[in-house]
Amino acid sequence: MKEQLNTAFANLSEKLMGWLDAIIQNIPNLILALIVLAAAYFVAKYVNKFTYKLVSKKVDQESISSMIARICAVTVVLIGLFLALGIMDLSKTLTSLLTGAGVAGLVIGLALQGTLSNTIAGIVISFRKKIQIGNWVETNGFSGEIIDINLKDFTMKEADNNIVVIPNKMILENPLKNYSLTTKMRVFLECGVGYESDLEAVERITKETIANSFEQVEKAEDVEFYYTEFGSSSINYLCRFWIDAESMLEKLRAKTRAIIEIKKAYDKEGINIPFPIRTLEFNNKLSVESPNGMEESFSEN
Repeated sequence: MKEQLNTAFANLSEKLMGWLDAIIQNIPNLILALIVLAAAYFVAKYVNKFTYKLVSKKVDQESISSMIARICAVTVVLIGLFLALGIMDLSKTLTSLLTGAGVAGLVIGLALQGTLSNTIAGIVISFRKKIQIGNWVETNGFSGEIIDINLKDFTMKEADNNIVVIPNKMILENPLKNYSLTTKMRVFLECGVGYESDLEAVERITKETIANSFEQVEKAEDVEFYYTEFGSSSINYLCRFWIDAESMLEKLRAKTRAIIEIKKAYDKEGINIPFPIRTLEFNNKLSVESPNGMEESFSEN
């Protein structure tokens, strides 16, 4: 028993001495590895601040700027960690870490596929110069002002003050109409006048009314006017003109004003805008065949 204890103690002492020798031999590498880690930490802090300032000039969203800056900082720290492990000659550990990181990344990517898609889409949208906070846009069946773009969703405020939240992935995958990219918008106005109307006079009055109602329309010739069809109760036309506007709300206001002024001008000139009319004609004599084969006539007075 005593011999067994002595043997065990000797093995333990030998093991500890071997570790001590290994530590002493690797002290220079350990010190260098710690220096590399410390340098990576301070460089990461500097990279974080620098990246945040750089991204903030391109992106208005603070959350996205912070996330990109942190990703860059973490990347620098990971590079420092891998260099330190290499200096310590822990290649097997380094390989195990890389393998584990790859497997973990694959699992996390599959589990958070939707979230990651929205996050990446949010970053892409934030760098698009044609999509900015404050723009009036129309997408996915909704129209409104952009009030926020973050890592998860895209937020708009509609004309009725309702808030619409759309996942970033849907914004990136579907068409988006941005009304704020141009300073001009075209107003379309459809109407009809009675068949007894003087069509040339209707065209002239309509153009002059719009030209006098909007400063952006310099002269009546700038207004486009086209008769489109012989309707069931009226001769219909399409009128188009340009205004200075950057949102759908301004366009609706201009269209409202145009309708009001045209109605006033038509009333003054006696031009009729007819109601939809349908004429039903009934014969006052109905012929009914009696069961015995004789035809009976009825008159309706």
